[in-house]
Amino acid sequence: QGETINRFRYLETLRKLREAVRRKRPEMWASGEWVLHHDNAPCHTALLIRQFLTKNAMSVIPQPPYSPDLAPADFFLFPKLKYPMKGQRFASIDVLKQKSLEQLNSIPSEAYSDCMDQWKKRWEKCIRSQGEYFEGDKFENI
Repeated sequence: QGETINRFRYLETLRKLREAVRRKRPEMWASGEWVLHHDNAPCHTALLIRQFLTKNAMSVIPQPPYSPDLAPADFFLFPKLKYPMKGQRFASIDVLKQKSLEQLNSIPSEAYSDCMDQWKKRWEKCIRSQGEYFEGDKFENI
């Protein structure tokens, strides 16, 4: 069943992520050129988390508060899951999980690369706008 993410659960997630990068992307691990991006949720900014990140030399990309326009999950991933499944009813949590996995697996790898390119452009626009909030058409005009 679903669980609320707190600093302890997030710490475990970071430990798993760190190990996964070490095993699956040894060249990135060795170079130290990988960075973490997360928002400013309390579980992400807790002292315990900041200490873990510092101790393990994990760099974090700064995130302005209230900026879903800069979060790949918000502008890319969640819509890719939400729209194809909109209006459907699921018999159980397991069926929902299965349908979600099917949808995630149907996203081509190129789409993830495109997402990262778009993310970079969004960051550049955020910098040009000096951190001002923008969305939709406002984003395109900056």
